[in-house]
Amino acid sequence: MRTIVVGIDGSEASKIVLRWAIDEAVLRGDRVTAIHAYLPFDATWAALPEVALASIPPETLEQDAQERAETVLRQALAEFDTDVEVTALATAGRPSDVLLEASRGADLLVVGSRGHGGFRGLLLGSVSHQVVTHAVVPTVVVPTSQDG
Repeated sequence: MRTIVVGIDGSEASKIVLRWAIDEAVLRGDRVTAIHAYLPFDATWAALPEVALASIPPETLEQDAQERAETVLRQALAEFDTDVEVTALATAGRPSDVLLEASRGADLLVVGSRGHGGFRGLLLGSVSHQVVTHAVVPTVVVPTSQDG
């Protein structure tokens, strides 16, 4: 069975991207692997003092990321009546690196764009820009904002 890899991060935008990927999987007869890439000390933990960060076991960070991925998946699937196989995975690493690696051997890579294109998007080093530039599989960037 063919696979669509889709990047999610728990945001409302990533739910739009996941829904798009599921719609595409229905048309193609593919399965979907939703990947939530996380950095060991991402913004979720930024409010904690450094001492507290050092004491958080990596398993806790991984469990939190996996729960976020599964929540996005449940919310997206609630809108579908489909037999598409969809799995959610949390993987530590830079989002662009994780998605590029996960997409090797996939049939399609899907990421979102929050509308920060043009020069600003390049300055930000957006995940979508990185994967489009370096992907070895067909890649779709799903627009997720009305202002972009």
